[in-house]
Amino acid sequence: MRKLLIFALLLSMLNTAFAQTAYQPTAANVENRKWFDESRFGVFIHWGVYSVLGDGEWVMNNKNLGIDEYGLLPKFFNPIDFDAKAWAKLFKDAGAKYITFTTRHHDGFSMWNSQGSDYNVVKASPFKRDIVKELVEACRAEGIRIMFYYSLLDWKRDDYAPFGRTGKGIAGRDADNGAWDNYIQFMKAQLTELLTNYGRIDGIWFDGHWDKPEAAWHYDEIYSLIHKLQPHCLIGNNHHLAPFEGEDFQMFERDLPGQNKTGFGTAAKDVGSLPKEVCGTIAGSWGFDIKDRQRKSFREVLSYLVKAAGYGSNLLLNVGPMPNGEIQDYQQERLRELGEWLKIYGETIYHTEGGFITPTDDYAVTKKGKTIYLHILNPEKDSFLIPDFSFKVSSLRTFDGKTKIKYHQLENNVLVVQLPEGVRSDNDLVLKLSIK
Repeated sequence: MRKLLIFALLLSMLNTAFAQTAYQPTAANVENRKWFDESRFGVFIHWGVYSVLGDGEWVMNNKNLGIDEYGLLPKFFNPIDFDAKAWAKLFKDAGAKYITFTTRHHDGFSMWNSQGSDYNVVKASPFKRDIVKELVEACRAEGIRIMFYYSLLDWKRDDYAPFGRTGKGIAGRDADNGAWDNYIQFMKAQLTELLTNYGRIDGIWFDGHWDKPEAAWHYDEIYSLIHKLQPHCLIGNNHHLAPFEGEDFQMFERDLPGQNKTGFGTAAKDVGSLPKEVCGTIAGSWGFDIKDRQRKSFREVLSYLVKAAGYGSNLLLNVGPMPNGEIQDYQQERLRELGEWLKIYGETIYHTEGGFITPTDDYAVTKKGKTIYLHILNPEKDSFLIPDFSFKVSSLRTFDGKTKIKYHQLENNVLVVQLPEGVRSDNDLVLKLSIK
């Protein structure tokens, strides 16, 4: 009862949260943007009760499962093999600088001991443990920073009505009893829990705006609340639009910045100047899908990382743990392979600049001081023409410095690179250019 009273008091206090207008980030926020912009690699974790069905994180919507039907899943969610310390060690070995964990996905199930909803892992599942707490503590011990994914969309709560573009076939929801202001207050209260009970949190990753793009989301209040609770905390919103007032980084789902191969991504004209992050999967789906056969090779995930850096962007690479709490072997393998590569070539990714030469399937370019790193991604070619190369090169060698590479610069800012026979890599041949 005491917890309920505290939560009710918290709701009333949030009603007085002042709007965030003419957003000016604090010095702490600007500094955290710099950290984020230099990190280049993080791990995304999509995990919830949907993993029990092994059909991806959208199974509730895709199979039109009713509220009562889906409500049985928490009773089967008992991940006895979950080991937060083992996860954190894996992410550290992968070279990840931060994680983004799905604290609450579109099904409305909270992966922490929320006082705002009993529909959570501690109160509704036999596991009875606060997964957010354990994961935060384990990652923090490994020096990995924490960001939280939080769904704006909710397929379970009646107060989310009128319902949006998704979830229309889900039985058991009352479309006539929407209470939008109540839903906004609920989200603000949950975000307050996440930002007060778990120490320093470096970012909030919103998703679901696209379900009700015309709704009054009260972002001025929500963003102001977050920045008030933790001024350094970065806010991003996966709305696929130009950044909104109050946001601190811009993300791109399954696409590189300015591209829109998915058809639902961010248009080139809407790419802003904030720090950038692209997110993608090792598997085909985000959440665990037992029949998923779209397993990306090491070359594919490495190319994604390198191209993202070439755009001046982070890569947030997703794993979808199984319902028992284990991350599948092949996903662990990809992460460890990236970690081994980064031990050697990390200087070409971390703390680098990008975006000055557009990456292609043949190459990507990053820069650090007077050094430019040329990543050759196509092992079938031996000569490359790189446009918009305005730097004056003084030398070009393989990354280890042992082999000189022939090059010449044309008057129209085209760099021509000629690889000698035998200088190849099936994954990524890294060349190092010194510039004047």
